[in-house]
Amino acid sequence: MNVDRFRVRHGDRKALQRHDPGETRQYDGKDQADSHLEKGVRRLERLQELLYAQDRYALLLIFQGMDGAGKDHTIKHVMSGVNPQGTDVHSFKQPSAEDLQHDYLWRAAKVLPARGRIGIFNRSYYEEVLVVRVHRPVLEAELLPPEQIGRKLWKQRYEDIEAFERHLWRSGTIVRKFFLHVSRAEQTRRLVERLDDPAKNWKFSPNDLLERRKWSAYHDAYAEMMAATSRRHAPWYVVPADRKWFAQALVADVIVQTLDELRLSFPKLTPLQRKGLAEARRELKKSRPGRRAL
Repeated sequence: MNVDRFRVRHGDRKALQRHDPGETRQYDGKDQADSHLEKGVRRLERLQELLYAQDRYALLLIFQGMDGAGKDHTIKHVMSGVNPQGTDVHSFKQPSAEDLQHDYLWRAAKVLPARGRIGIFNRSYYEEVLVVRVHRPVLEAELLPPEQIGRKLWKQRYEDIEAFERHLWRSGTIVRKFFLHVSRAEQTRRLVERLDDPAKNWKFSPNDLLERRKWSAYHDAYAEMMAATSRRHAPWYVVPADRKWFAQALVADVIVQTLDELRLSFPKLTPLQRKGLAEARRELKKSRPGRRAL
């Protein structure tokens, strides 16, 4: 799949308008997309092994989207083949009392993936230019220093986030960011499903409806945020998400392509290390079953 067409160009505030949430381009249906995803998952499994063995880079994947966009579902299926020992998943909900005692990047910075690992953020520090902005009449007054209140706040936060992600990139952490683009009609269907299916009742929150009423405000905030913070080293991708199987296939392709571009390989052994392996092999041969110990 040509994933570059879904990448947001810096300064492009119309990126969301360019993509139909119901797009299924190139796939005839779910079975074909699932087959493609399966190949991507196998490739990702191999690439994760190389990432861990080389121990030079970390990969940070950020997922954002409206309620019901399918973030959990996408993470579950795309990452189904990776080794959980090399993966860290963090969900960012309402900040705790401790979080609020620090700068807004603190709670994300303390759980960044180490070299060789894949970190997954289900929501992220971007909530600070989304939820905080949409609900700013309340949150600004409660949480922000008086001198920070005003429109300049968002421009400053975009600059902070850009600098933070540039620092990560220069330090070996590769960042890829996904906005799961779901239509309002599909969101309605999924929320109703949560109400109708007893097994999904627990997923529904009255806050889902409160946030839904601010649909336009959220989309405006997302459009401006992605335009301001999408860079080559830390791009945003608009992922059509009305068909979950298409979203999963696209996200897997982006991740695989990103890791392929790193040209990962197993570490090369030094002469001393090769000598140690040879000695270990000789010792093990001596103790193979069937040989009597002296």
